[in-house]
Amino acid sequence: MQIIESFDTHKFAEVNGGVWVFAEQQEGRLNAVTLELIGSAKKLSDSLGVTVNTVLIGDDVRHILPTLFAYGTDIVYLIDAPAYHYYRTETFAQAGKYLIDKYKPEILLIGATTTGRDLAGAVATSLNTGLTADCTSLDIDLEKRILLASRPAFGGNIMATIICPNHRPQMATVRPRVMQMSEANPERTGIVVNETFEIEEKSLRTRVINIVKETAENMKLEDARIIVSGGRGVQDFRLLSELSNVLGGVVAGSRAAVEKGLIDSTHQVGQTGQTVRPKIYIAVGISGAIQHIVGMQGADRIIAVNTDPECAMMKLATYGITGDAAEVLPELIREFRLAVC
Repeated sequence: MQIIESFDTHKFAEVNGGVWVFAEQQEGRLNAVTLELIGSAKKLSDSLGVTVNTVLIGDDVRHILPTLFAYGTDIVYLIDAPAYHYYRTETFAQAGKYLIDKYKPEILLIGATTTGRDLAGAVATSLNTGLTADCTSLDIDLEKRILLASRPAFGGNIMATIICPNHRPQMATVRPRVMQMSEANPERTGIVVNETFEIEEKSLRTRVINIVKETAENMKLEDARIIVSGGRGVQDFRLLSELSNVLGGVVAGSRAAVEKGLIDSTHQVGQTGQTVRPKIYIAVGISGAIQHIVGMQGADRIIAVNTDPECAMMKLATYGITGDAAEVLPELIREFRLAVC
């Protein structure tokens, strides 16, 4: 690994510009969406003939560097200090703006997670540049060197491609689980640019009082290995919650279930919701509209419960159970409880 402690930006011209990725981490644990974005950034950078550069901000996070290089990063801008132990909009947005002003990237990609969405909006506003949110596809107009950021629009009925021709960097948040990671190469190395951006705690308007760790009850959808999802055909989501609790999973829903008020929109899976790739996806009372399927078709195993054996979800499923959810779910819950015991 080549370490640059101090440098002349004219001498090391390669540290400027490029396609950037924000490395999202929580107390030293890297979010997988970062590696997905590096894979996407690599394709964009190859088209533009520039480097893939990653921004890593945190406290005692140098152990993440080999992973970033292994998955395709060429240069890492590192700010490592106690002030960045926990994510706060103020600290991370100020540090990010400092790096962007200094090194002037063409493109900046951020995961469309809770943290990423918060940070991206703050950074874009401070830089007076554009931001395309919740993208599912990225490409480049080579003639104009413009990012083509595509995302669902009008309720998922069309795909809109959005450009930012006049401001830099071009920014986009990208949904987790929609981009493929590159294959890791543990032998890859790169350049680490050590940076310092001092922030005094007393100058900040926020401070972290307590951190609530994720459990099966509050786990994010994109991190869940098992998802129990309900659709319009489910009248009572309490059975889904009970099954989810037994399996250690998370409850989700289709757009139709959200519109009926059966579950909050933050747990919606689909083109206008979240894209997920769990080990097991249990679809209960979901017919399989294309808008929903594109959000979960990457699951390793799909189990469908539906009264219609000919619906699209039953045909997509690894295993299908024909029957009423009110009758099937209690039996599944009972069997899984016995298996766990």
